[in-house]
Amino acid sequence: MKRRTLDYTLSTLGVVMAVVLALGGALLLFAANFTNTTISDQLSAQHIKFPPAAALPVAEYGETVNGFAGQDVTTGAQAKAYSDMIAVHLSKVADGKTYSQVSAAWTASNADPTKRDPALAAQRQTLFMGETLRGLLLNVYAFSIFGTIALIAGWVALVGAVLMAVLAVAGYVHGRNVSKSTLVGAPEIESIPAA
Repeated sequence: MKRRTLDYTLSTLGVVMAVVLALGGALLLFAANFTNTTISDQLSAQHIKFPPAAALPVAEYGETVNGFAGQDVTTGAQAKAYSDMIAVHLSKVADGKTYSQVSAAWTASNADPTKRDPALAAQRQTLFMGETLRGLLLNVYAFSIFGTIALIAGWVALVGAVLMAVLAVAGYVHGRNVSKSTLVGAPEIESIPAA
């Protein structure tokens, strides 16, 4: 195979790869922007706000939750911290029992109408609402991670596209400077000076 043919073939593949990486990078950046905008818009519409710092003792809620004191919940990280705050509250509802555990006890108590426990029903309701809200906020957090990954991958793809474009141009330049008759892997013959 001729060296020029190889250079042009590899350079053309490089151009195709640059286009694919550029399109992929653009789509990933669009996905990251869409994810972050949607998260911010949806959380802002809910008007969820952290209590002031005085109501969030660090010993009970931790540094992360306390760091958002008084702020509106508009990001994935804030949604995660708010769900952690809810978890602290839920741990106090039924001595650390989960909705599933309390619901099983409530169902068993309803077998006999004379043993229905209204306190158990209230705990069940509170735990259901709290764990549901907590799960929704953790889903927001998970999607914010996907958005962050898409943002990083998008920029990496765009840098890769630029690198492939530069290498393709270098390949075309090299192909133009190589003799049409040079074969791949052929030893270079030095000209012998005339005597």
